Amino acid sequence: QVQLVESGGGLVQAGGSLRLSCAASGRTFRSSAMGWFRQAPGKEREFVAAINWSGGNTYYADSVKGRFTISRDSAKATVYLQMNSLKPEDTAAYYCAADKGKPLLGVPISIRAYDYWGQGTQVTVSS
Repeated sequence: QVQLVESGGGLVQAGGSLRLSCAASGRTFRSSAMGWFRQAPGKEREFVAAINWSGGNTYYADSVKGRFTISRDSAKATVYLQMNSLKPEDTAAYYCAADKGKPLLGVPISIRAYDYWGQGTQVTVSS
């Protein structure tokens, strides 16, 4: 069992910044990668960013590339999402995800690749 605890969401004006964090815990935690996804009302959950634990390789959705940065702290089993230059279209519930530690060649971006999910944290960007 793995537990993911998110924090850092909130209300921010367009152009502002937020930093999300996701702390993983549990005696069975041995994930290979962690990612961030978001879901706006009436829309499918979509990939935002992901990082693997071994090499720190990252991958970003085109919509956030250049504005968001994902990072990791292996000692704390925590990943972060620095969100800059926020836009109203970034408004969504943001979810942290972790896999079960399957061998990976790269960075998974598919929802199906992840096994554990956080509770979600709301990010609202006002115009």
